[in-house]
Amino acid sequence: VLLDGGVRWLRSNGTVFYDPEGQPTRVLGTVTDTTHQKRLQFQFLQSQRMEGLGRLAGGIAHDFNNLIAVILGYAEIVQSEASPGSTLHTNIRIIEDAADRAAKLTGQLLAFARRQVNVPKIICPVDLIAGMKQILKPLIREDIALVTLLKEATGNILADGGQIEQVLVNLVVNARDAIPNGGKIIIETDNVILTDRYEQTTVVPGDYVLIAVSDTGEGMTEDVRSRLFEPFFTTKAVGKGTGLGLSTVYGIVEQSGGYIFVYSEPGIGTTFKVYLPRVGRVMADEAEIKPTVNVGGNETILVVEDEPLLRELTVSTLTRNGYAVLQAENGVKALQIAREFAEEIHLLVTDAIMPEMGGKELADLLKAIRPSTRVLYASGYTEDVTAMHGAHLDGTDFLQKPFTSPTLLFKVRQALEKA
Repeated sequence: VLLDGGVRWLRSNGTVFYDPEGQPTRVLGTVTDTTHQKRLQFQFLQSQRMEGLGRLAGGIAHDFNNLIAVILGYAEIVQSEASPGSTLHTNIRIIEDAADRAAKLTGQLLAFARRQVNVPKIICPVDLIAGMKQILKPLIREDIALVTLLKEATGNILADGGQIEQVLVNLVVNARDAIPNGGKIIIETDNVILTDRYEQTTVVPGDYVLIAVSDTGEGMTEDVRSRLFEPFFTTKAVGKGTGLGLSTVYGIVEQSGGYIFVYSEPGIGTTFKVYLPRVGRVMADEAEIKPTVNVGGNETILVVEDEPLLRELTVSTLTRNGYAVLQAENGVKALQIAREFAEEIHLLVTDAIMPEMGGKELADLLKAIRPSTRVLYASGYTEDVTAMHGAHLDGTDFLQKPFTSPTLLFKVRQALEKA
């Protein structure tokens, strides 16, 4: 900005400015574009806020999962004793349905907090989406057309198939709610290459698979778009949404090593673009161990759980199905029992997150004195047991909370029957 009121690019040697003709000139002021700096500051503050909320959500969900497991377990026991068709039988079914919905809500909290236990496999998104069409169609109204444009050459991704399905369901439901008077929802796939900068965001450059969900709905303003992934933020009426759907999507995509971007204009519609790292061919799943007809057994199991109600339910379920059960409320007590018990302990069923001594540390110490004992971990989330989470991907048995009695019995039998 020059004294004569004009604006020109100037060169400087650090102390003196020169005009384009090479003559020294006086400078009234300088202008610096801080847009990128302010954007980085906003992203940093936003990430801190999301991380703080994530820790809170993950902690609440972890404790809540224990209570849901107790509710489901005792509801199953009462229902098994009730006469089919009776009022009691029906009421218990309603309790179970409510607990299932609560479990799904905590699952959304865990996905937002990136504390879900994910089981990544190499999957083909085209096959996954094609197989979901019959699931997605009932979620939308008759005046909305569901269109899929799936390129057969689309590559594969390494992700938890169930979580990617959850992403698609949430995005389709969000698109449905944005179309009040009929329209289209379009799901597309493609292969893309991202550089280190994309949409003013720093990304890991490389090959990605694009999964895009677009709608011809009302679109959104810039203010709404900037808050879209905040937990509990919603533009829907009270009782119409929890505000967790899109923050769940955000958490899953980040946990899967990907990125999500939103394009929207009022009156034009919205497109969500999910980019997930592209990997090699689809690998056949390892042969799963089939449960025996009788899910019970006579082996000795050591149950370690710091939540008394859940520990009591777990012990009761295993005992009713023939197992000899030892129990402890923490790792220290469990080790004492293991040292004093004279006979074989076939399986350790332990909570992964406990005060004083976590499940992974307990399992390592127990293995030192009883190498043949197998281990089944149970948890609602695993951020504080990263080492165990890594072992899970290599074949460690894992029981996701909340669990039902049949799931517990199957996982126990599966762990015991492994070579």
